[in-house]
Amino acid sequence: MKKFLIVIIMAGLIPGSAVAGSFGIGKYAGEFISIGVGGRALGLGSAYVAIANDVTAGYWNPAGLAHITYPEIILMHDERFGSLMNYDYGAIALPYGSNASIGVSIMRLGIDGIHDTRNALVDYTGGGILDDAARLDYDKITEHSWADWVLYLTYSKQRSQRLSYGFNIKLIRRDFIEYHASGIGFDVGLMYNPVGNLFLGINAQDITTTLVAWNTGTNDLISPTLKVGSGYMFDAFGGAFIPVIDFDLRFENRSFASNMSFGPVSVDFHAGMEYSVRNLFALRAGYNDIGNLTLGAGIHLPKMDIDYSFAQFDGAGQLGNTHRISLRITLSEDRYARKSD
Repeated sequence: MKKFLIVIIMAGLIPGSAVAGSFGIGKYAGEFISIGVGGRALGLGSAYVAIANDVTAGYWNPAGLAHITYPEIILMHDERFGSLMNYDYGAIALPYGSNASIGVSIMRLGIDGIHDTRNALVDYTGGGILDDAARLDYDKITEHSWADWVLYLTYSKQRSQRLSYGFNIKLIRRDFIEYHASGIGFDVGLMYNPVGNLFLGINAQDITTTLVAWNTGTNDLISPTLKVGSGYMFDAFGGAFIPVIDFDLRFENRSFASNMSFGPVSVDFHAGMEYSVRNLFALRAGYNDIGNLTLGAGIHLPKMDIDYSFAQFDGAGQLGNTHRISLRITLSEDRYARKSD
């Protein structure tokens, strides 16, 4: 029953005009992209745009990818709604020359094993009406998946010791039985270290407005989102603290589903705190835009980081908890290191 309800909800994300074949603007058309990646970032309430300096920067802020020194690979798996929905993410980033980096990231959000009974109904009345006398021919039941795919191609460059920039080309594919859609979008990011241990970041997602075209003739538009954040690092109690705060500026007239709104402009907040000891382990807590308290922890091993985050979808726990684990591998050997001029 849970799977059926979730499929109905997700099917509602296909615009009603998708069947008729027309043009529509989806207010929440890009929600499947905004879940977030990486155990560290998610443990911080997704407040990561200013301190994303690893392989996950390809998602959070492409400007941060320029700060990697060695090739990095990351994998993450997330199960939602009692394991009914699977969310998978993987990425690879490579230093390029003395001050640039390139990366590829891929995400899949999907529900598998959805039963399609449309061709399996048998009318035993002979009247052409499928009512209580109708039965299922189980041999004609087929299985399908709902799947959303997003591929990021990232380029990032360090302009100076304090300033870096980057951009993404984003390819989108959505599939649901005979319905499918494709789209392309662009993100542009900046990261700036104005003084000391203060870091600022900005990521203009879908900056040109992303078009997602369905095979039915419908076109969804994903409006731009401006992610702005800051982070500051200081030492205390034998370790390092990093408080971070972000806000998302959207232009979709989200007067209801947002933290604050001003006419067509809405604002959502994220905040988090990380405490790490000698770069060995870290504890994290955060608060995200949908009002969830997030918790996390990380262990740093030679060439490997394991990060875990926890979030609850609702206070009553009816939608289940979400546990995310990401594994990041760094090829920290001299032969793979960034080449200097």
